[in-house]
Amino acid sequence: MPVPAQGRTSPTWTVEPLQGWHLPLLDDPAFLPLQPLLQRSLLLALPEQLLTAVTSRRPMAAQVLVALQRQGLTRQQALGLIVCRRLNRSGTCWQVQHLRLALAATEGAPMAGDLLRQAIGRVKGAASWIATASSLDTPRLATLREQGFQPQRTDRLWRWQLPADRPVPAAPADLQLRPLNRRTAPLLWHLEQATCPAHLRQLQDRRIEDLLDQSRSHGWMLVDGVRNEAVAGVRWLDEHPGGGQAVELSVHPGWGHLLGNAAELLLHRIGQGGGSLWLRCEVSDEERQRWLQDLGAEAHGEEVLMARSVWRRQEGQPAKRAARRIEAVLEQLQPRRRPMPTPTGPLGSLPTAPLVLR
Repeated sequence: MPVPAQGRTSPTWTVEPLQGWHLPLLDDPAFLPLQPLLQRSLLLALPEQLLTAVTSRRPMAAQVLVALQRQGLTRQQALGLIVCRRLNRSGTCWQVQHLRLALAATEGAPMAGDLLRQAIGRVKGAASWIATASSLDTPRLATLREQGFQPQRTDRLWRWQLPADRPVPAAPADLQLRPLNRRTAPLLWHLEQATCPAHLRQLQDRRIEDLLDQSRSHGWMLVDGVRNEAVAGVRWLDEHPGGGQAVELSVHPGWGHLLGNAAELLLHRIGQGGGSLWLRCEVSDEERQRWLQDLGAEAHGEEVLMARSVWRRQEGQPAKRAARRIEAVLEQLQPRRRPMPTPTGPLGSLPTAPLVLR
């Protein structure tokens, strides 16, 4: 049975795209920290649709769906919301940024699954989805698994406060310190491709312009001038809800010895504005975790990265094209015969002897 335009999937709630009149309803403590993001998404929703239809560009606004429950004849209550955004210009990879339920929501698991299912179903052209959840958030992990998400890796979160009195390390003599911009972006892109697992790299489907979009061209790298390749780099990812900024530190597998003064130099460069830096480190990477601990960073729990692919049934071929393919197959099955010779001169010049075909 098709889903109506309002998105009704349950007798107790409806799922609708975010609209202006929803904002006053989103007054639950679970939604209040997201108010600036929701307002921005609402204001940029129409320009985002128009610009995306014209050209491929970086995402401006997130997609927001709201679960509503009717109370009486006129009043409605917001019970949950989901915020998703595309991670590349082509729109093939999307991320579940927030999935939150109000404190008054009594059917948490079914509603969360419904929000997630509808978000995936409403996005056209997405081939993969990515989501994260705390390793201790059992309900969210269960919801993601029910919707086809599989764990890819488990990271430990580290918070490092940029010290004010600590001297900035010098760059290694054989490496060049370069900022991230359009000229150097291919170097950092190749570095991240080398450090990312193949399966996750395929799911993310990220290009050079996507790296610049996500980082807003805010990053630094150490480059081997002889080979003209980046061997270590750091770039901005997002503002962290706990304060400060989330960054991604990449070190080439063959240059692990840079986990020291060289990597610390990159963190100093990207954290020049002050505040805290949040980094992810895979739990199996003991060497990097020891370095972060020696640096004075604080561990703040573990986070599971989960992903799923979206398989869509291909539409059937048009009738004319299918008919031509059938004719081509039948033609190949017909018996082969040698063609009859065609005379090229006048009829009077033909030989009187009978023509023998060989």
